[in-house]
Amino acid sequence: MTRSRTAATFSPPVMEARRWLDGVTHPADRPLINVSQAAPVAPPPHALRAALADIVMQDSDAHLYGPVLGLPALRDEIAQQWTRAYGGSIDPGQVGITSGCNQAFAAVIAALCDQDDEVILPVPYYFNHRMWLDMSGVRTIPLTCGADMVPDAAAAASLITDRTRAIVLVSPNNPCGVEYPAATLRAFLDLARARGIALIVDETYRDFDSRTGAPHDLFSDPHWDDTLIQLYSFSKAYRLTGHRVGAVLTNPGLMAEIEKFLDTVAICPNQIGQRAALWGMQNLSQWLAGERDEILDRRAAITDHFPALAAQGWKLLGVGAYFAYLEHPFAVSSHDLARRLVTDAGILLLPGTMFMPEGDTAGESQLRIAFANIDRAGIATLFDRLAKVAV
Repeated sequence: MTRSRTAATFSPPVMEARRWLDGVTHPADRPLINVSQAAPVAPPPHALRAALADIVMQDSDAHLYGPVLGLPALRDEIAQQWTRAYGGSIDPGQVGITSGCNQAFAAVIAALCDQDDEVILPVPYYFNHRMWLDMSGVRTIPLTCGADMVPDAAAAASLITDRTRAIVLVSPNNPCGVEYPAATLRAFLDLARARGIALIVDETYRDFDSRTGAPHDLFSDPHWDDTLIQLYSFSKAYRLTGHRVGAVLTNPGLMAEIEKFLDTVAICPNQIGQRAALWGMQNLSQWLAGERDEILDRRAAITDHFPALAAQGWKLLGVGAYFAYLEHPFAVSSHDLARRLVTDAGILLLPGTMFMPEGDTAGESQLRIAFANIDRAGIATLFDRLAKVAV
């Protein structure tokens, strides 16, 4: 039997970590703290759920096939709001709707790459990006970040070959949480344009960026779509995780290639979810601002409580959006430590080895905390438990 595409990559890390819970019981006075996954666990706000109910009952078209590239009204709303937020000019024809941001990435890679092409990923990387490249027969070229966990365009330049098709950046970053400086993103755009490759910027967590105003000026470039491809997700902003709505922004020519992929995979994005995303964009700006304030407060709680760990040799490598990325001080692999934390401390988190290519030992001492689903009190408890870990 020949080797399949799926056999070319590893098992989903979040699913692997969840299996560590099998057979483990947690006492009532020390319940499990699950900081393994970033997806919101709460449902959409009540107003959006009421709008969803109305959509289900009153909008007959929401139950039918729709345009492959998405609801025209949603594409138009994104174009308008993005133009105001980033500056420059974005046309609805440069916007496509997908079944979540992961599908947006998959569609873009399918449209850009052939077998044995190469894509540069800064490491630590978002593991689903690596998994899709593996399954697509595309080589992942790791770009090592510096101590600040921010990639360097000059270092990336030395990795580009005649098989390179794109560089992928995630900002605010998953897994590290860091917000890439505007100058960094501009340097990568200039590099990608000069070398004739695409720059894919995944901004799934843009709504929780701590900076005011636009996080970069890439869309103000009148020719942005000759190089830049932006990805986005509605899952985090409006808690629409189960409805699977994402977006991709690029030039109409590449969008036509993306449409081929989307038509054969899902035919159209979730019709109900798209309408929910549109309603959210038009009605929930104040609510979303409150959600951002809460996430920023939890980020502040991470830095407020970290000195207790720093005193024991831990390091905070990055924090922002939904994530904190830590270096532990123990002479044990982060994979083994993460498994032990389930039983010894009642904590489920992901080891840095899940975000690193084979042979990169940096992940052995790193851990990711996805803190968006625990409040200040939960963060205090988490750090108290971590401070008591002895290996």
